[in-house]
Amino acid sequence: MEEKRIEQKLVRMTSRLGGVALKFISPGCAGVPDRLVLMPGGKAAFVEVKAPGRKPRPLQIRRISQLRRLGFQVFVVDGTDQIEEVLQKIGGDA
Repeated sequence: MEEKRIEQKLVRMTSRLGGVALKFISPGCAGVPDRLVLMPGGKAAFVEVKAPGRKPRPLQIRRISQLRRLGFQVFVVDGTDQIEEVLQKIGGDA
């Protein structure tokens, strides 16, 4: 399964729960996660989407660590079967 299809399913499932999965682009700040997931009740997390079996690049790992040190939840998803659990952890009732 392509990364794009996993990302599309994340967006759809987030929307069904009343949230949004915004494409996160930060010019001048490489390695940021693909999506900022915002859920009802003010809950938020970053999600990096990878193709099945793929791992984040070293720069992405550093950025994920930085965000986690700042207190943010950051998830790496490489399959559609992980989306429901991630959304539950963020605060949705997937």
